[in-house]
Amino acid sequence: MYAIQGEKLTRRYGGFAALKDVDIAVPPGEIRGLIGPNGAGKSTLIDVLSGRATKAEGRVTLEGRDISRLTVQQRHQAGIARSFQRTSVFPDLTVHAQLEVAAMKAKEPNVDEVMRELGLTHLAHQRAALVSYGDRRRLDLALALIGRPRILLLDEPGAGLSMSESMALAEHLKDLVRRWGVTVLLVEHDMEVVFSICDRITVLHLGEVLAEGTVDEIRGIPEVVTAYLGSAA
Repeated sequence: MYAIQGEKLTRRYGGFAALKDVDIAVPPGEIRGLIGPNGAGKSTLIDVLSGRATKAEGRVTLEGRDISRLTVQQRHQAGIARSFQRTSVFPDLTVHAQLEVAAMKAKEPNVDEVMRELGLTHLAHQRAALVSYGDRRRLDLALALIGRPRILLLDEPGAGLSMSESMALAEHLKDLVRRWGVTVLLVEHDMEVVFSICDRITVLHLGEVLAEGTVDEIRGIPEVVTAYLGSAA
């Protein structure tokens, strides 16, 4: 049984299909990378799986249960959490207050645990506007981890970070999800990050799956290397 699976997922905007019959299946505990050029459909796929894309076609299952008709909130309650490309923190709230708000409806309000895991405890009473950009990105991830979700959909969690900051966050994420048994679908443009922490990679192109495989398998597909990986391969 897959942790999360999408079958024949299609999302149209007028006459334009951002996703075209996409199939994706992620086993429990796997970190799956989702790569492709701008406009490939990566964020749209995350939106469909999380329930934000309300007019999507196809079927989404969570651990074998059909959740295609569930709302964003219902899917979140079922164990799916996501982050966004742009930081979604409230600048005037403290780090602790933001996590407390996120925990209000969580089955497991693990605020202190998440702060400790992501190294945010010493910033608990700092307003988000006053912490570094890197700390705000960690706060974004912390918000997604409140309630110990079973599925984590991450849309470029390292956006705007330096290479060293991105790698540090990625390794921290890898260690954490392994210990917690979380399944991750990760959209990330930095191939060094993808290659270092992902078990398998799905490549999207113009709304369709171009390839899927392990890091070594993806590196061995000439079309993928030429078009998307370049020297990173």
